[in-house]
Amino acid sequence: MEKIGEKKWVLMYDVFSVTPHNFGFVETSDFVNFKNLGRFNEGVMKTTNYISPKHGAVIHLTKEKANNLEAYWKTHQRNYVRQASIRQNPVLDGEYADPEVLYSNKTRKYYIYPTTDGITDWGSRSFKAFSSDDLVHWNEENVILDLKDVAWAKKNAWAPSIIEKRQKDGTYKFYYYYTAGKQIGVAVSDSPTGPFVDSGKPLINKTLPLGMKRGQNIDPDVFTDPVSGKTYLYWGNYYMAVCELNEDMVSVKPGSTRILIDNDKYYSEATYVFYRKGWYYFLWSKNDTRSVDYEVRYVRTKSPTGPVDASKSKVILSKRPEKGIYATGHCSVVKVADKEDEWRIVYHRFCFPYGVTLGKEAGFHREVCIDKLEFDEEGNIIPVVPTL
Repeated sequence: MEKIGEKKWVLMYDVFSVTPHNFGFVETSDFVNFKNLGRFNEGVMKTTNYISPKHGAVIHLTKEKANNLEAYWKTHQRNYVRQASIRQNPVLDGEYADPEVLYSNKTRKYYIYPTTDGITDWGSRSFKAFSSDDLVHWNEENVILDLKDVAWAKKNAWAPSIIEKRQKDGTYKFYYYYTAGKQIGVAVSDSPTGPFVDSGKPLINKTLPLGMKRGQNIDPDVFTDPVSGKTYLYWGNYYMAVCELNEDMVSVKPGSTRILIDNDKYYSEATYVFYRKGWYYFLWSKNDTRSVDYEVRYVRTKSPTGPVDASKSKVILSKRPEKGIYATGHCSVVKVADKEDEWRIVYHRFCFPYGVTLGKEAGFHREVCIDKLEFDEEGNIIPVVPTL
């Protein structure tokens, strides 16, 4: 392939010596000396999104021709045919789920804290973080918490939540709430990328709250009310529970636990709460994460502790079979820094395009996506259109 406007050529070749198979690329201007460009998903080819590619070809297009092709495919889509444009999602390389997003005032960067996926029965034993300056390009950080360093749980590292707190002396601490062994713990660090040190015991143990007979103590969400300054922890599968945290952020205020939703008719798990213009927005996921119908619903209230009427919830993010997008759920939300009212929703879906073909196993193979979150004039969330 000759590169447009340059006296250079790119040779593309099969690489069968690795698993999964890949393509290699080299560049030359004289057919004697060759420069290695890497492989798909590596080096300068990192913007590609192919799984085990074989036997193909590449054509170098002008911007005008690329735009014409994109316009054509937008009106002539078929299932699992990629549009002729660079994909926006997923934003993280690899299989991850349950993303928690944070903008840090300390570092002026964004962070995503996910569950590590691709493991049968959600068997991850550690947590990673990813950082970004712009919500588009993400860098993998080191493991920030490993369950080998946690005394009370050794498996099922799931669904974290994090909050940044400025201390009286002007320094910052980060409090990381997470699921492990179907209990909820909290770990603390001076940095958004850890290492985080566990408190030494579960914050929420396996005992179900306030007489609940079904469900699990999983999926924590931490939220500080900008009106009162109080900090709350939400959690629960089948039910939505809330408690107030003490000022130390690692203990529960006695007598503060409440049940906000006591059944799964409209609610399943993964509560996320944020505040905007006098309203508290309660987002959550409905259905099983292994189902193509996993989706995000929401209601808004005038209080961080409800009441929450789940029957009035509306779906704002769901599957798009015509695009091959399924199981969009377990979200978090971030306001874009330095923007007056611009927001993003971060969520996971089945890995595209192969996830939906795996049946229930698809629930162990998910990827993290970001899309715009917009509101109408009355403050209602406009349904999100998930993008490829």
